[in-house]
Amino acid sequence: MNYLDSFRDKELVQGLARRIAELVRGREKPLVFMEVCGTHTMAIYQYGLRSLLPAEVKLISGPGCPVCVTPNGYLDRAIALSRLPDVTITTFGDMLRVPGSTSSLMVERAKGADIRVVYSPLDAVRIAAANPAKRVVFLGVGFETTAPTVAGSILAAKAQGLTNYFVLASHKTMPQPMAILSADPDLSVDGYICPAHVSAIIGADAYRFLCTEYQVPCVVTGFEPTDVMQGVEMLARQALQGESRVEIQYSRVVSREGNAKAQGVLVEVFTPFDAPWRGIGVLPGSGLRIADAYSEFDAELSIPVQVEELKEHQGCLCGEILKGKVAPGDCPLFGGKCTPESPVGACMVSSEGTCAAAFKYGR
Repeated sequence: MNYLDSFRDKELVQGLARRIAELVRGREKPLVFMEVCGTHTMAIYQYGLRSLLPAEVKLISGPGCPVCVTPNGYLDRAIALSRLPDVTITTFGDMLRVPGSTSSLMVERAKGADIRVVYSPLDAVRIAAANPAKRVVFLGVGFETTAPTVAGSILAAKAQGLTNYFVLASHKTMPQPMAILSADPDLSVDGYICPAHVSAIIGADAYRFLCTEYQVPCVVTGFEPTDVMQGVEMLARQALQGESRVEIQYSRVVSREGNAKAQGVLVEVFTPFDAPWRGIGVLPGSGLRIADAYSEFDAELSIPVQVEELKEHQGCLCGEILKGKVAPGDCPLFGGKCTPESPVGACMVSSEGTCAAAFKYGR
């Protein structure tokens, strides 16, 4: 606890805020820094960090919530699969209440569908081994942080000779959307608070191209308030000095090269493809689909199902929020028709969603 408390020291956080204020004092145009990790989003709201920063520094949230960026088409397919009598859907809990075009997994479970919350993809493998008459589908949603564990579950199922375990894959990789946002003239991002969990896998050097091609400073930070504030200070110094490089504030976890073993598993089991992102569109090479060598575990290929016509929710600004172009309070549905108890958009569902964080801590 002493270790954690040292990263939550109120006086230290306030001291960092004062140092940032001294750095940027008198600047006419605010420095805009974007975090692209849902855990950072939650920490910034939870600890009220925006209120400590001067007007010359603006923090905005990007597409850092994996549940939020998952498009309706994927959810509709998962819902359609859940309606098959011999299919068991296994998933992390934050997927249950995400609205698809006309339903959600929670609604389908209430109607009798076999949908189970698991804490690890290996739990889903165990369910498949214990229920050979069922086709068990794990919903593989997430960034580079969770993708290796899903790849590991496929390797485990293959090693056990299971023929009833499948993954509906919707894994995405972070550097590509960061490049798209860097090139967007409507945003003018001055620096990135890079995702720490993702960076532990892919390594900090994965963002170097953002510095060289777009001249955007990058700092990989941890999740405690002192981590984030120190990361903001490091970004401010780079921006004010006209520099753009990748720095690691979170050196106690993240390295330059990342986790080579996890990277190897990803390369073996998955292959890049052009993936759709909610609110952003299809980004070349930004998704991970199951490689041909493991195609028998691909639910989309192995379990044909009729998927309903895609529908988007009118009035929801989740897509624009994910791009950092509007704040949750700018959405006409926020806090009224759209709440955590009755979400209209994905950004209000996950604990890492910007709207959920703003509703819980920011009002």
